[in-house]
Amino acid sequence: MPPRLDSPWKASEIAQAVAKHAPKRLQGSWRAAVAAILREGKEVELLFIRRAERPGDPWSGHMALPGGRAEQDQETAIAIAQRETLEELGFDLVSWAEFLGVLDDVPAYAQGEPTGLVVTPTVWLLKGAPRLNVPNNEVAEVLWASLNDLWLGNCSTEVEYEWRGRTLHLPAYSVSGHPVWGLTYCIVSSLFECLERGSGRQGA
Repeated sequence: MPPRLDSPWKASEIAQAVAKHAPKRLQGSWRAAVAAILREGKEVELLFIRRAERPGDPWSGHMALPGGRAEQDQETAIAIAQRETLEELGFDLVSWAEFLGVLDDVPAYAQGEPTGLVVTPTVWLLKGAPRLNVPNNEVAEVLWASLNDLWLGNCSTEVEYEWRGRTLHLPAYSVSGHPVWGLTYCIVSSLFECLERGSGRQGA
């Protein structure tokens, strides 16, 4: 019997949906990858990082997923996610988590203009409770959010963004009072689109 549309997500259900997803690949001048890291307890939660506040950093204090740019032309999304998670959180993703699959590529924008950077989101399920080396010079803190609350719209909010003399109201999630918006919001939305297609559920 399929799960009720309003029942909490289960790790097994997520794994099946991501595994059968055929991700869309994009061409870009630079490539990057992020890790959407899930853990299952009473419910499934998604890991976010809040970036350290540094003068001159345009993403100072922003919410994000662990990740970064490729260091070599042929570096895989899995390798990028593994390296960046180790640098930012202090644990080996491949050793501590099960790789579930990849989502659609997402183009990165800056000031409303394409940057040529293409981001590949990878999805992982923790198999234990690794020690996190946080805070550090890149990450101020780690925050976990209920996947179900995000999906059902319980965390939905907006952020104001000034662009070309206009004030835009962009969709966002509120996680412990911090807005998740922009590229990270798009990636989380892509995860939900994948899960809905794979499960037949419909969210908010």
